[in-house]
Amino acid sequence: MSNVNVYKQRPDAAHAESPLYHAGLDELARKGKSSAGVVLREKKLLGHLVIRGDAKDPAFSGGVHSALGLELPVALTLVANGDTSLQWLGPDEWLLIVPSGQEFETEQRLRKALDGQHISVVNVSGGQTLVELSGPHVRDVLMKSTPYDVHPSNFPVGKAVGTTFGKAGAVIRHTGEDTWELLIRRSFSDYIWLWLQDASAEYGLAVKA
Repeated sequence: MSNVNVYKQRPDAAHAESPLYHAGLDELARKGKSSAGVVLREKKLLGHLVIRGDAKDPAFSGGVHSALGLELPVALTLVANGDTSLQWLGPDEWLLIVPSGQEFETEQRLRKALDGQHISVVNVSGGQTLVELSGPHVRDVLMKSTPYDVHPSNFPVGKAVGTTFGKAGAVIRHTGEDTWELLIRRSFSDYIWLWLQDASAEYGLAVKA
């Protein structure tokens, strides 16, 4: 492995708080209504790694597959295996999301598999979070919130797009028939939370722990 300083951003003994910790989502979850048209869940404190490399190089794509068991996704798509997902961000850039606590080991495994190549692996876990939206009225909320066309013919399951959400930037990921995810920066989390409350008001919003 090349000489790269890889360290744990979130040591086991450290106390970590998600971007929406102060919103009291756990407490709100106990008050949620089962009939709500939109259900929100923060998929908090996951490991987020940005990988950069040459997708046309078989050694790179093969190394990623060897380390993760996932094929590199093509433009505007993501692939997933359980709680691990790999999303295309650009021609030479991908976002890897892994379960909490696995980011350090995953980064080491990637670097070993890609040793000697011109690549970059950056842990950005502390700077963003993932919000899952599910329910029969999620698409209605998305139509209020983004100019991007979320019709099923244009936004099938497995697609992921960076766009505007309200007046903030976000990545919208379609992960199931009635399930979507918003990848948001920590600095936008308060704004997105307030926006979602307002946009979901007519359908009912429940919070899931």
